[in-house]
Amino acid sequence: MSITTISPEILIQFKERMRLGDDEDDNLNRILSASNQELTRVCGSYDINNDEAFKELVFERSRYVYNDAIEYFNSNFLTMINSFSIEKALEEIVLDGD
Repeated sequence: MSITTISPEILIQFKERMRLGDDEDDNLNRILSASNQELTRVCGSYDINNDEAFKELVFERSRYVYNDAIEYFNSNFLTMINSFSIEKALEEIVLDGD
């Protein structure tokens, strides 16, 4: 599994969404990277730079981490997480079936 580097554009989009300044860039980069890595592990390989729905899920998880509420994320987003996981599993079945 490759780890996607969080681009400056993704960081800016997250900061704008969260209405945050530039004084936390390193922390926010770590949060976004860890969220992306964890969701890729759970949901399958999605590209945060090219999949808007996956990016939204990474942003939501990052928001929960930032606000010290990560324990609520999985239950609140279980349907979305499962949808990504099932979609990726079905893609792999189709690819293996070729």
